[in-house]
Amino acid sequence: MGPPASDGPDGSSIRPVSSLLAKFENLNRSGDAQSQNPPPPRTVSPAPKPESQQEASPSAPRDAPALPKMRPKDKPVLPGLRAAGAGASISGANSPSHATAPPISPRPVHPPSLMVEPPHSPSPPKRGFEVAVGERPAFLQTDSVIKPSSPATGSKHFKIPSRPHTPVLEQPRRSPRLTPSQPPSPPPPRRSAELRRDREVREYKPVPPPINRADKPLIRSRSSYILDAQQAIDINNRMADKVSPFNSPPSSNGTPEEDEVPPTLPTRPRPRPEPHSQPHIEPVARAKTFHAGFEPPPVHHSLVNRRREREEVNGIAKGNIVPQSAANQRPALPVRPLSIAEPVKTLNLTMVPPPPRPPRPGVNTSVHETSSSTTSSTKRVVSTPTTQQPPPPSRTHGRSMTVDRTSNRIPGEFRAPIAPIGKTAEDPSGTGPLIGKVDTATSLTTTVYPDSSNTNRSKPYINKGVHEIPTKYDGRVFDVCGELVCTTGSFTRVWSVLDGELLMSLAMGEGLRGSAVAFKPGANVSEEGERVWIGNNFGELMEADIGSQSIVNNRPNAHGRHEIIKIYRHYNELWSLDESGTLHVWGPDENNVPNLLSGPSQSFRLPKGHMFSMVVGDELWHATGKEIRVFLPSLDGQGQFQVLIRPLSQDTAGEVTSGTMITSEPDKVFFGHADGKVSVYSRSNYSCLAIMSVSMYKINSLAGVGRYMWAGYNTGKICVYDMGQTPWAVKKDWQAHDNPVVKLIADQSSFYKLDRYQVVSLGADNMLRTWDGLLQEDWLACEMRRVGNKYAKFQDIRALIMTWNAGASTPNSLRYSDSDASFIRNLLQSSDSPDIIVFGFQELVDLEDKTATAKRFLKPKKKEGSDQERMSHQYRDWRDFLVRSLDDYMLGDLYHLLHTAPLVGLFTCIFVKADLRTRISNLSSAEIKRGMGGLHGNKGAIVVRFMVDDTSLCFINCHLAAGQSAANQRHNDIAAILEAPILPAERDPAVRIDSYVGGGDGTMILDHELCVLNGDLNYRIDTMSRDTVVTAVKAGNLGKLLERDQLLVAKRRNAAFKLRAFEELPITFAPTYKYDVGTDNYDSSEKKRSPAWCDRLLYRGARVKQLDYRRHEVRVSDHRPVSGRFLFTVKRIDPKKRAVAWMDCQQEWEDLRQKEADDEK
Repeated sequence: MGPPASDGPDGSSIRPVSSLLAKFENLNRSGDAQSQNPPPPRTVSPAPKPESQQEASPSAPRDAPALPKMRPKDKPVLPGLRAAGAGASISGANSPSHATAPPISPRPVHPPSLMVEPPHSPSPPKRGFEVAVGERPAFLQTDSVIKPSSPATGSKHFKIPSRPHTPVLEQPRRSPRLTPSQPPSPPPPRRSAELRRDREVREYKPVPPPINRADKPLIRSRSSYILDAQQAIDINNRMADKVSPFNSPPSSNGTPEEDEVPPTLPTRPRPRPEPHSQPHIEPVARAKTFHAGFEPPPVHHSLVNRRREREEVNGIAKGNIVPQSAANQRPALPVRPLSIAEPVKTLNLTMVPPPPRPPRPGVNTSVHETSSSTTSSTKRVVSTPTTQQPPPPSRTHGRSMTVDRTSNRIPGEFRAPIAPIGKTAEDPSGTGPLIGKVDTATSLTTTVYPDSSNTNRSKPYINKGVHEIPTKYDGRVFDVCGELVCTTGSFTRVWSVLDGELLMSLAMGEGLRGSAVAFKPGANVSEEGERVWIGNNFGELMEADIGSQSIVNNRPNAHGRHEIIKIYRHYNELWSLDESGTLHVWGPDENNVPNLLSGPSQSFRLPKGHMFSMVVGDELWHATGKEIRVFLPSLDGQGQFQVLIRPLSQDTAGEVTSGTMITSEPDKVFFGHADGKVSVYSRSNYSCLAIMSVSMYKINSLAGVGRYMWAGYNTGKICVYDMGQTPWAVKKDWQAHDNPVVKLIADQSSFYKLDRYQVVSLGADNMLRTWDGLLQEDWLACEMRRVGNKYAKFQDIRALIMTWNAGASTPNSLRYSDSDASFIRNLLQSSDSPDIIVFGFQELVDLEDKTATAKRFLKPKKKEGSDQERMSHQYRDWRDFLVRSLDDYMLGDLYHLLHTAPLVGLFTCIFVKADLRTRISNLSSAEIKRGMGGLHGNKGAIVVRFMVDDTSLCFINCHLAAGQSAANQRHNDIAAILEAPILPAERDPAVRIDSYVGGGDGTMILDHELCVLNGDLNYRIDTMSRDTVVTAVKAGNLGKLLERDQLLVAKRRNAAFKLRAFEELPITFAPTYKYDVGTDNYDSSEKKRSPAWCDRLLYRGARVKQLDYRRHEVRVSDHRPVSGRFLFTVKRIDPKKRAVAWMDCQQEWEDLRQKEADDEK
């Protein structure tokens, strides 16, 4: 046939497909075209045009039009070579809903199959075929496009289908831009094979992205272009010298040669594939080919995007290029921070089938061997986020994921061990370094609280200077340098700690407040403390001169508009950190001091969410929540900034709130936590060495002072811990502030400036207080006790102590039974003639009698008169009975009644031998009411104190709150009793050192050298039924019951439990409560109370020894009496020898202080 006519049936010229480019690019001038060619219901799919119409293209002449880029919905049909007309007819028959396209020519045309070259032995369709990717991809070349001599037309109109109905082999390429109405598209090029394929396909731009024109108003629908397999394969033969006009999209600047390849997107590090589990993929070069199999989509296109998103979220590199089995898939790991200059150590974890829903990540208890690969450059990048990970893909489907990738926390089974970069072990296989093993702290966590039995409670005031300075405004940040202390907030003020004088006061201005402060380093020691750097909440850094009280340097936008939260000192450098994580390093200038005017020497990026940070050597340890990261800032910006791949974290401890270092242990770093724990890390391998439970309260601040660690608590207390023993010992404990302790600073410069070691604390009560960091008074008191043999003589005295809840019984009640009547006689005759006898009774009156209780509560107590007038007849009867018993049963020994003290059922009666009575002095007693909120004496204690020679003794008779569930109330009763300053104070400092302990003055119970506490403490047995307890008692299984005794459990687990300072001889007798009166049966009443060891004897003191601990069988009460024999060691001091020993201790102290100063300097 001849060439087709140039005019259509309506007289208009038929334009070639290439002319559509000009029409699409000039839609704003296409009004006439719209009037001449009204749009059909669906646009005509572009097809190869005759050669006679090629010159109508607006671009340079080309031999053949290029193949338009297919949309994802349009899939090429490649079963074999067919005529275009036939293919169109078949497609049209299958889509009757589409409108018919107008005929291209009115003349009848023979079947086009007679005019088309036959296929050259096409092969049968396969599941996949090979594609060559090189400088000119075969499936994008246009030289082999078939050139029909005439357009293919049929005898009847055909319809253009919306999508092919023939099975396809290749998934179409993704268009650069998609509209919401289009079908799902492949995921972005983030897998290595997909990225290479997509880049090389787009590099030559052989076809335009027609999808970019889909938004134009004249294009009402998508077009479908059906290719044969032969057409797709032979396109490359026509691409050499003819380029499609659609190669330059409307948004490009010109020819395809000017369009460069887009930059490669950053990829997430993936585990290295193992040879036995995944096929090897060669890197794709521009002139190199690779062979890959293409699989058709197994499901409907609407599910393809969901599957790809699921694969992308789960980090599985699964795509059309390289199929992988599900068993060999590995989770993606977080990207390596950009600022790390060392090669990234990629983790290759063998994924084991995790549970359907992974538990919350805990402490890493497994160590995985991993291999590394180098993927980062050696040049160090500064001022970039070092630990900010790219957010993981969001979870876009409803199906449950095996691994929750929406969380920033990696599950425990996939988490690599914490290890420092560079401190690794070599892999024996030779594949690369291994991340070094780091011991976990799971087994290092201990709930044994520090020993508080010898705690000193005196406040360590400094002999010279003022003890406290009121700031008079709400300041929460301060710094110390020798004589000067500077606080900032709404004002910046500087005081002298020697006399409390205000040396500088600067108002920060409206809306401004100081948020960080640090004294500027000086060129020498004499220049230290002359100037101070101040950071405010608007990111401004200021340098103030204290002498002139003025701002001498200022840098308004040092940190942009971000609040400066910390200013650190590192030798002669200053580092400033703001809330956004920007860290500036201000290096020294030519004068060897940091200079604001010259700008920061280096800048770095740290994580947000700062809670605590400190400088450790040359490193910066930075805590956010429970996680601790280690960085290494430098002036030159060279080397590695982030030291660890993973942050340090311990799930058994709370959030990090404070930290410090101890001079005596330079390889350890101590961190305080919000739950009262202290974690200890090693500086050498960054492993957690221990987690100590030191308190039940939040630790607000830590400070290392010599060999001890100071801790400031939310309760306002400061404790000093001695870590030289296991468990730690509470060396000192005192109430430093009325409100929480905000910060503690151990001022090392005070050795240079003031020849002392001072610790300054700031409380929420806006008070600055200075303390003696060397604890001089404590050291002298301990040393004097250590050399006590040089100036004192010691003697042992015996004591008998009995406690009994008599249940309102009288002495006459003991006469109804022979065993009861012999109780007192047997007790005294078996006591081995003690020097001191103490009887402690509880419930000598009927506390259940409401009438008598009301009278005692409402009737005022008689303050005047003798004991005979003040005591009721119950107390007098027992007193007289005990006096007669001693006279009758202690033949040959004469005892004097030393003291009696009653309190609503409580009664204490003390006897001493006649020869000891002359050695007793300083006798006093007090009572503490705990019933009805401290108003009633039905519960409480009687305290009796006296001196034997130069030793203080204290006896406490208690009756605590009753009830199985009232353990906490009993704890509170004990705390109130032991901490109450109820006794007269000793004013002689020498007597305080010699006769009292813990820095006390004798006002509190724990100030005394020898203490014995007895009474009905009412502590019960927990978590066991009555029948179980009774059965265990009958079986003699007392150990099982003692494990659940409330008192013993509290001593083990409760750091604030005050009876932890007392000791108790092991219990070997059955519970003493509660019996049916007159029988040996435990309570069988309606309440059926469970048996318990309510009646106890506890003691405290270095020179106390308990000889026995037993119960007695007296059936007139529901309690059994308990007694114990003790051996007390008392001393008598020689004043002259003591003076010599004191002078020797003073000289030794001066030598020790000088040594400490040299070590700190």
